[in-house]
Amino acid sequence: MSHNDRCIISVFGTAENHLIFSPFLKILYNMDTGQMIFVSSQLVLGAAAAFLAILLWPKIRDAAWMLVIFGVFIAYIENVYSMLKDFGIAGEEILIIGSIPLVSFILPTVRMIFFIAAFTIMIYRLSRQHL
Repeated sequence: MSHNDRCIISVFGTAENHLIFSPFLKILYNMDTGQMIFVSSQLVLGAAAAFLAILLWPKIRDAAWMLVIFGVFIAYIENVYSMLKDFGIAGEEILIIGSIPLVSFILPTVRMIFFIAAFTIMIYRLSRQHL
């Protein structure tokens, strides 16, 4: 019996009985340490980036930087949605176009559109300064 098995059994009684009633805990129970580190690091680092973006937001009035901040927000929303989908809390079957779930298509696409627009504005400004 591993350490994780003992922790779950000691907190919830028998692991098998409790995991039947909690799909979220069943997913956590089946995750290995690497997956747990990946999931938690994505959420913590994404939250840190979004928090710093919120702190930066009122201090700037530059359109390019605002688009970068929006891209960071969308990236964090995408991470959270992906984790909720993996845990079975959020579903993709709400809006499907063809065989592609709409939310899984829109979030990465909008994020890249914000970054492309921000970098385009920055390049345009730099090219005008050198003329």
